Amino acid sequence: METVRFDELQLDERILRAVADMGFEEASPIQAQAIPVQAEGRDIIGQAQTGTGKTAAFGIPLLQKIDPKVKKLQAVALCPTRELAIQVADEVRRLAKYMHGVKVLPIYGGQDIVKQIRSLKDGTQIIIGTPGRVMDHMRRKTVKFEHVHTVIMDEADEMLNMGFLEDMETILSQLPEERQTVMFSATMPPAIMEIARKFQQEPVIVKVVKKELTVPKVTQYYYEVKPKSKVEVMCRLLDMYAPKLSVVFCNTKKQVDELVQALQGRGYFAEGLHGDLKQIQRDRVMNSFRNGKTEILVATDVAARGIDVDDVEAVFNYDLPQDDEYYVHRIGRTGRAGREGIAFSFVVGKEVYKLRDIQRYCKTKIIPQAIPSLNDVTAIKVDKILENVVGTIGDTDLSKMVNIIEKKLLEEDYTSLDLAAALLKMMMGEENEDIIDARQPRSLDELDSFYGGGSRGRSSRSGNGNSRGGRYDSPREDMARLFINIGKNQNVKPGDILGAIAGESGMPGKMVGSIDMYDKYTFVEVPRESADAVLQAMKDVKIKGKNIHMEKANGKGR
Repeated sequence: METVRFDELQLDERILRAVADMGFEEASPIQAQAIPVQAEGRDIIGQAQTGTGKTAAFGIPLLQKIDPKVKKLQAVALCPTRELAIQVADEVRRLAKYMHGVKVLPIYGGQDIVKQIRSLKDGTQIIIGTPGRVMDHMRRKTVKFEHVHTVIMDEADEMLNMGFLEDMETILSQLPEERQTVMFSATMPPAIMEIARKFQQEPVIVKVVKKELTVPKVTQYYYEVKPKSKVEVMCRLLDMYAPKLSVVFCNTKKQVDELVQALQGRGYFAEGLHGDLKQIQRDRVMNSFRNGKTEILVATDVAARGIDVDDVEAVFNYDLPQDDEYYVHRIGRTGRAGREGIAFSFVVGKEVYKLRDIQRYCKTKIIPQAIPSLNDVTAIKVDKILENVVGTIGDTDLSKMVNIIEKKLLEEDYTSLDLAAALLKMMMGEENEDIIDARQPRSLDELDSFYGGGSRGRSSRSGNGNSRGGRYDSPREDMARLFINIGKNQNVKPGDILGAIAGESGMPGKMVGSIDMYDKYTFVEVPRESADAVLQAMKDVKIKGKNIHMEKANGKGR
């Protein structure tokens, strides 16, 4: 497809100025196809992957329909996670930079709802939110849809995966019939086409042909680790390989913050990047990373979109991505401009299945590696220090230092070897006991066999429970079991609980394990390392209009 410039798309001059400020001249393929169709008022089914520019593809024609003088809600965009809602809202705001009077509001769980209500009353024209929180506002009657002319569903297939189908249908059914319905999805499962049949009118299908998968020239390793040893293993790899710049990927904002704090506490120059940062904070972090003041950038997938730094020498998958294609995007941050790069992935327990899928998708080899021992790291550190010492001896006049040391040696009767050893010891820091299991690395086949011979069936429990099984056999060491005080008697379904957890905590629905429902209560499994974050996010949350209490199961129901 030939290139199309934005100034050829008959856009509002104010939007063109904003697009130019963002550094874009040519539209991406999905933008070139979707913008004219949406500008005509047609319903759209857009099939495009993450990172193709689809936010601008629907955001630009959406803004052209907004009347800044009308201080009423005019458009609703639904996103699967709060992080994506924030990201989309930020980009739409940048596109509306010169459209004075246009207000864009992200609404999502975990944020003060009173503040959201105040903003809605203040004349917001566009809301971008998660289905769960939009439904919450509908129940409170704090959103009014009578002036809405456009609804957008971004990453619709992901919303279905997270259990939001019922919420999506409820929201769509409450919107004015005379409206434009735009849906973007990476895949087109039957459920997506059913939504289109029920809620769209003669939609135009806009599709970007998926490019041939190209995996960057990157050496890829994986390490079998325990959750509590991830930080230590990562620090050993940083010390062993000493990359100039590194990008570390985590699946949650909480994990980003915790890892940055841990790395900074160990003396590394690390900064975090996620959806909660204001634009000025993001710019500061990225500028610091580009100029090398920050050596380690810890980020979520959504926040890392658009990172383009040539000197990144290593990528760490601290958490394995939920989407196979994200893996390719992640490791593509290194090995740029003809350089070679290196990617490290941490595998915890039965995540081996996920890694096997990634390897199959990439058609590449991810090599098992043994975790470096403390002795290995110490030897590398010593070599680097002594290499610097030799360089200093050759390049610097040390006569003044020699005089000082000779005087001290004569006074204290130390040898030069004693002094050199003591200085090296001081530079190396304290010796720690090596508490990490130094087992030989296991291949994916060996790990697959160890964790159950490749069985990936969803658990199905008999008895009184109504279960939405997780991806793995139960019980799982890496999962925490949570108790919720509602069940089937309250007319709650597994999808309602899945949607609430995903919407409020930002956790992808794929990460949630078994959901076992009984008459008056429910058990749900979540990754152990995310359990506290889920409990915090679910405080004061309602499911189907009912107040809930969630706590760790502590053996209940076993």
